[in-house]
Amino acid sequence: MIAVVGHADLAPRTLALLEDELRARLARWARTGRTGLVRVGQGLPVAFGRAAQRTGLALVAVVPTLNQVPALLRERDQQAAGELLLLSQQVRLLEYDPADRDACVRTDERLLRSCAHVLAIWDGTASDGRDATAHLVAYARSHGVDVEVVWPDGAERGTG
Repeated sequence: MIAVVGHADLAPRTLALLEDELRARLARWARTGRTGLVRVGQGLPVAFGRAAQRTGLALVAVVPTLNQVPALLRERDQQAAGELLLLSQQVRLLEYDPADRDACVRTDERLLRSCAHVLAIWDGTASDGRDATAHLVAYARSHGVDVEVVWPDGAERGTG
């Protein structure tokens, strides 16, 4: 299984660059019969989902639940989640609160442990109170998961 992690505040132009970059990288995984894994949300998850679909990589979308009922997503993530569900061959329901940053990080850690490879959309900056990308890269590496850092020329953060 191949997962993607990365910054949530990617500029729209960066998301377009990444979709092309991810498509090129995912094509080799699609040929080997691998599966992509993404937690629903706007921005990077949708770029990953679109790239997976274009390369023929099967996709599993992870949807949060609270008390075994699909959780209400932030308004900005609802349309993206719908698109990801349409792009996915499988949906995985996991119990966590999507409004709780720590719960999301713990869920990402759990998901990464089930993966063989992680594409990290990361500019190399340290994690802070909002962004946990550096933490997730270190976590995956410490658990023996192969991490491939992706940061294309011209990529920017700040308006995602």
